[in-house]
Amino acid sequence: MGLSFWKQFLNTAQIRCEYSEKPTGLRWRSNKVFIVATVGIGLFTDLFLYGLIVPILPFFLSDGLNLPPDQVQRHVSLMLAAYAAASVCMSLIAGVLTDRLSSRRTPFLLGVTALFGATLLLFLGRTIWVLLVARVLQGFSAAVVWTTGMALCLETVGAENLGKAIGAIFGFISVGTFLAPILGGLLYDKGGLAAVFGLACAILAVDFTMRLLVIEVRTAQRYEREDENGTDSLITGASESQPLIEEGNDELSSLLQNVGKADEDDSYRISPDLPKIMRIIPILPCLAAPRLIAALTIAFVQALLLGSIDATVPIVSHEYYNFSPLQAGLMFLPIGVANLTAGPFLGWCVDKLGTKKISVLVYLYLVPVLISFRFAKPGGASQVAVYEILLGLLGIGVAGMGAPSIVEASMVVQKYHQVNPDFFGDHGPYAQLYSLSFLFFSLGLVLGPELAGELRQAIGYGNMNAVLATVCALTSLVCFQFIGEKRK
Repeated sequence: MGLSFWKQFLNTAQIRCEYSEKPTGLRWRSNKVFIVATVGIGLFTDLFLYGLIVPILPFFLSDGLNLPPDQVQRHVSLMLAAYAAASVCMSLIAGVLTDRLSSRRTPFLLGVTALFGATLLLFLGRTIWVLLVARVLQGFSAAVVWTTGMALCLETVGAENLGKAIGAIFGFISVGTFLAPILGGLLYDKGGLAAVFGLACAILAVDFTMRLLVIEVRTAQRYEREDENGTDSLITGASESQPLIEEGNDELSSLLQNVGKADEDDSYRISPDLPKIMRIIPILPCLAAPRLIAALTIAFVQALLLGSIDATVPIVSHEYYNFSPLQAGLMFLPIGVANLTAGPFLGWCVDKLGTKKISVLVYLYLVPVLISFRFAKPGGASQVAVYEILLGLLGIGVAGMGAPSIVEASMVVQKYHQVNPDFFGDHGPYAQLYSLSFLFFSLGLVLGPELAGELRQAIGYGNMNAVLATVCALTSLVCFQFIGEKRK
């Protein structure tokens, strides 16, 4: 007997699940491609809205809030740091709560709702304090979205294919990272804040709709088990004619069962005598692994560099070349194009060559590139071209920074989960892992704008980048020493 219209509606919307009857569109809503695309859109939206105001902040603070010119850099850095500081405070909480929930979908939806509220405050605010509250709320949302989204991605594609998936996602969301400043500058220049707000709302609407439609793999499999006919095949690898990734272990539980027994190293075994806090937050014992600390360090340095770029490129473009918000936004285009084209390839390289080789090479590559920013000088078209070329070269390095960190951290925690299944439970501490990774990433975003802003004013733009080059050189040594084994 079929469900009533109301129950069918609730089942289709996944508000109340009736496992005796499949919801509308179960096959494509639980498809790997759709789930990973939804995660990508969610992260895209977060970074897009984060970056949308980057090129317009100096002009909005100066023209809209009448700040003196000598206070603009400080307040730009403050706005960027407020977002990251809020993310730091919320990230671990989001991870613990998400791992305790039976579904990733609920916090995923709550995250986009909070993001809409933050966007509303951001574009209606006319005081520094309202703008700060908006950025804090946006940071809270980002912590939930990144934590839940990355855990959902891992559960969908499996750890063995995570590098390719992350490379594809990061390549896509880089469009949001670097297209947002361009569109933000263009719309602010032509239509003011109202035009920017309209675009933000449109992106949020698409994001919310996709998150609402997603059905997790494990939920879809439960529908299949409960189906009386048992004839429909769902989104496992056998049903996909064009899967996103090569066939592997589609479920995390299957992946953990198939990992070689050689991986069960005593160094990953957790003592039964642990403080209560480590049982409440079970990701904490994993921090004993140097590989995990190194992976988190990579995430921190990645964000440090990205925050420095966001905080300085618009202002340098304005000071060196007298650029408008639109022109300042266009300076992010070379980074975005390089990131989009190189990201998927470098993610594939992580899966094939291992995290160590790619991470070491990427950070070594960034050292001469950052030092070369000393050649960026005020001037005409030729100097603008030099600056654009340098930003494009920088974008290639940026494209390779994300996948090694996430894949390495996932491999380490996967081993802990395999050796200690009773301690972590069925689903493992993966949301907590990504919340911890996001916490380190957010710390980098907190420090990056502040460090870059202060260094640029104290020792100049070229010397600021030389300091960042030194940081990258040290990071490459950390990667060489601690980042782990070759992936097969």
